[in-house]
Amino acid sequence: MRTILVFLLLLCPLLSAAQSRLTVVELNAENLFDTQHDTLKNDLEFMPESPRHWTRGKYWDKLNRIGQEIISCGEDSTGWQMPDLVGLCEVENDSVLRDLTKRSLLRKARYEYVMTASPDERGIDVALLYSPFSFRLIKADTIRVVPLKGMRPTRDILHVEGEVINGDTLHVFLVHAPSRSGGELYSRPFRKCVMERLCGAVDSLRCRQADARVLVMGDFNDYADSPSLQVAYGHGLVNVSAQAKGSNGAKGTYRYRGEWGSLDQVLVSVSLQPSVGRCRINDMPFLLEEDKKYGGVKPRRNYNGMRYNRGFSDHLPLVLPLELR
Repeated sequence: MRTILVFLLLLCPLLSAAQSRLTVVELNAENLFDTQHDTLKNDLEFMPESPRHWTRGKYWDKLNRIGQEIISCGEDSTGWQMPDLVGLCEVENDSVLRDLTKRSLLRKARYEYVMTASPDERGIDVALLYSPFSFRLIKADTIRVVPLKGMRPTRDILHVEGEVINGDTLHVFLVHAPSRSGGELYSRPFRKCVMERLCGAVDSLRCRQADARVLVMGDFNDYADSPSLQVAYGHGLVNVSAQAKGSNGAKGTYRYRGEWGSLDQVLVSVSLQPSVGRCRINDMPFLLEEDKKYGGVKPRRNYNGMRYNRGFSDHLPLVLPLELR
C-alpha cells in the first residue's frame, strides 16, 4: 500500500502538468465530402459517377487519413496526447462528422462536435471537435455573414463557448473566409466583410465580459499581413501563428506554385496571450510529398488535378499549445 502511495505522489506532478495543457489544432481538411448528393448544394463533383469517381472506399480512406493526421498533431518534444480542440474547415455535413468521430480511426478519442449549416453553394462548413474530458460545452451558435454585392453566400462563423480544465471559460471562433477566386484584389472586400462580422461579434462579447478569453482560428484565405487580418489586429486580436514553421521543410500551411504561405491563422485575445505556447505546423513526413515541378516538398493532397493521390489535404495543420494557469 505504501509503495502505491509513493508512486501516486510521484505521478501527481506529471498528471497535473498534463492536465494543465490544452492542445488546439486547426486544419482545412480539403473537400471532406460524403458520396451522397444534396439536392440543394453543388456537390456533384464528389459522387461515385463523377470524373473523380468519389466512391465509398475513397471516402472512408479519406476519413481515416484525416483521423491519422489529427492524431499525429498530438506529438511534440514533450510527449504525446490527443488534441483537445480541433477546428476543421471544408467539411460537408453532419453525416461526415459523425463518421469521422464515431466510426473512423478517431472513434476511441470520443470526440464530440458542433458545426455550422451554412448557405455556401458547395455545401462546405466548419466544425469544432472537442474532447468532453477537457472542454465542457456551454453553448454554440453560428454567425451569419450577409454577402456584399457580387459576393456568393459564404460559410457561417462558428462560435463555441466552453469551460476548460482549469475552470476558465474559453470562447472559440472558427472562420473559413471566401476564396481568392476572381483575383485577390477583386475578392478582398469579401474577406474583409467576414472579418468585420467576426470582430463585431468579438467586440460584443467583450462588452459583456471585458477579459473574455478568445481564440479565433481557420482558413482566412489571406496571409498574416493582408488587409483583412489588419482589421482583426485593430480590434485587439493577436496573431500567434504568423511565425509558425514545420520541422520537415514546411514554411507555411499551403504551397502554391512552389511558394509556401499560410492562409490558415490562429488569433487570440490579449487576455489569452499569456497562456499561448509556440505555434507550429505539423509537417510530419507522411503528410508531405516531393514537389517534382518546383522542387522541395509540398502537402500530400487527396487529388493532384483529377488523379487520385490517396493523400490528406492541400493544407497542413496548425498546432497551438495552451498552458492553462
